[in-house]
Amino acid sequence: MSHTSTYAAKSNSSPLEPHSITRRSVRPKDVQISIEYCGVCHTDIHLVRNDWGMSNYPIVPGHEIVGKVTALGSEVDHLSLGQRVAVGCFVDSCRTCASCTADMEQYCLSGFTATYNSATEDPGGFTFGGYSKNIVVDQHFVLTIPKGLDPAGAAPLLCAGITTYSPLQHWGVKPGMKVGIIGLGGLGHMGVKFSHAMGAKTVMITTSQNKAADALRLGADEVLISTDPVAMQSKTGEFDFLLNTIPVPHDFNQYMPLLKVDGTMCIVGAVGPTAELNSGNLIFGRRSVAGSLVGGIKETQEMLDFCGKHNIVSEIEMIKISEINEAYERMIKSEVKYRFVIDMASLN
Repeated sequence: MSHTSTYAAKSNSSPLEPHSITRRSVRPKDVQISIEYCGVCHTDIHLVRNDWGMSNYPIVPGHEIVGKVTALGSEVDHLSLGQRVAVGCFVDSCRTCASCTADMEQYCLSGFTATYNSATEDPGGFTFGGYSKNIVVDQHFVLTIPKGLDPAGAAPLLCAGITTYSPLQHWGVKPGMKVGIIGLGGLGHMGVKFSHAMGAKTVMITTSQNKAADALRLGADEVLISTDPVAMQSKTGEFDFLLNTIPVPHDFNQYMPLLKVDGTMCIVGAVGPTAELNSGNLIFGRRSVAGSLVGGIKETQEMLDFCGKHNIVSEIEMIKISEINEAYERMIKSEVKYRFVIDMASLN
């Protein structure tokens, strides 16, 4: 076991501050990683502030981790010391249920072990995340970063990237399809990049006209302003697929008429209760509303390899760990384009 410097929150009302934890010793199938970069996800804020009533303190957030291998267990033979690797949103699952054996560990029927805030036998009793100098993870949950991909820009791919890639892949987005990405933020900007790279005609759907130029720069073919009823009406029945990345509860119904017959809108942003859904929009058009979580380990590696092939990374603003509390306030106000990444060299 080893002591490790981190930033942690001690309660739902306290700021993140320096804190020391103990990591488990490297077991035969473990990989020890020196963390170079950690992305900042809105989930971090929710859990630090106990918005979902499930936080365990002290809490060390961070599940968009990129770093280099510093130690290998005796049974790990596919990785090497100094290799750049990554860890995403979970670090264990039951490995035996129908979901796990189908490479969908994110839907583990026993519930996956999250990278932070999950019960564990490790020191401290709960997992501690990537706002940390290092981490020890079972080899199955360690991913490799393609050479040539910017490691800082790659960090948010482990959450924002796979959250948007997985549904686009699952619903078969390809050339000839028309795809709408709803909301241009940490998730939405990745959705635009992936949909464009998959060859679909990609439309950014946003309430904000001032995001239009950015959306086009990121790969959108056009921009649809959702607060313009005439513009929305003109696109009725045109979309094969909608990816809804809006992170707060809202009324889905306004977007449903945009879908073609048999079209699907997938929700990846808002978690929890929402406005009542008008079933008429489903019945008159055989439309579907679906949801999607991140991806399994196999699919996440496929996503990283896809990013390596197409040179896709997140648009980021690098910060020092000492700036994390200010970064949280800016995220709440949507004052970041489009993802904060912590340079972990700034953690002493």
